[in-house]
Amino acid sequence: MKFLDLAKVYIRSGGGGGGCVSFRREKFIEFGGPDGGDGGNGGSVWAEAVEGLNTLIDFRYQQHFFARNGQPGMGSQRTGRTGDDILLKVPVGTEILDGDEETVIADLTTVGQRVLLARGGNGGWGNMQFKSSTNRSPTRANPGQEGVERTIWLRLKLIADAGLVGLPNAGKSTFLAATSNARPKIADYPFTTLVPNLGVVGIDGHEFVMADIPGLIEGASEGRGLGDQFLAHVERCAVLLHLVDGTSSTITRDYRTVLAELEAYAGTLLDKPRITALNKADALDAKTLSSRRKALEKASGGPVFVISGVSGQGLPEVLRALHAEITGARAQVPTDAPWQP
Repeated sequence: MKFLDLAKVYIRSGGGGGGCVSFRREKFIEFGGPDGGDGGNGGSVWAEAVEGLNTLIDFRYQQHFFARNGQPGMGSQRTGRTGDDILLKVPVGTEILDGDEETVIADLTTVGQRVLLARGGNGGWGNMQFKSSTNRSPTRANPGQEGVERTIWLRLKLIADAGLVGLPNAGKSTFLAATSNARPKIADYPFTTLVPNLGVVGIDGHEFVMADIPGLIEGASEGRGLGDQFLAHVERCAVLLHLVDGTSSTITRDYRTVLAELEAYAGTLLDKPRITALNKADALDAKTLSSRRKALEKASGGPVFVISGVSGQGLPEVLRALHAEITGARAQVPTDAPWQP
């Protein structure tokens, strides 16, 4: 299944049916009076977060969603039928934006959460509604209210507890494959990962979800490489794991490059708890590993984990550190409210 995290959708609610002008005409009934029924309400457009979806690919093939109009009223005091609603089923973590791509209409972060996007028009009154003591034979009826037509954007932000960031070929996919049930593509060339991947990580009987996004390069905020289009998928993470390629001769520069791109995208990403790990330790001798770890600790201003996704070195320790940060973030959120960044 292809991954799609941004879709443009056109929606329109149904218009209300018009009211009916009718009079009762029956044999042996001299004064029948007005009996025109009301029009039915138009259908509305809703969006709901459901389980089992992790992409917006369905909206690549269908972009127009129009609810049905209400039926007009009829004689004998018969009300028109209400139009059927339209329901857009989206993955959990979908943001719904207005046509300007900036105004957030709703953020669906829990299963079953539902939002009204376009309300159907009300049905018009039939002439029976206008009967009064001074107007015994009204000949007017209201037209139905028109539906609402609008353009919206659906933007998916995957909900994960921890996010992997780093340059291309930093070993993020290898780390995810070694610690979770995910099977991302792994190869020895840049930008092997083209779409985000999710994996469930287990440590000491606890589980959490980790997201791997395509690597960042210098100038990603300006559109270089794959750009920063996938950074939205780590905005909801409680902690970031910054992997640095230990075989690189410019590890401090690599470290600062990723931080600069995170800040250029959204400064709030730098405010998140961040764990730094020197990856590919299995490919370095002890002396080189020690010197590069010290250089990275000086650049980051904190401790650095030494790990290897291939040999498994240091993986339990860094997973425990990630879980501790996630647990601390969850403890600060009320149990009856979903976690949000």
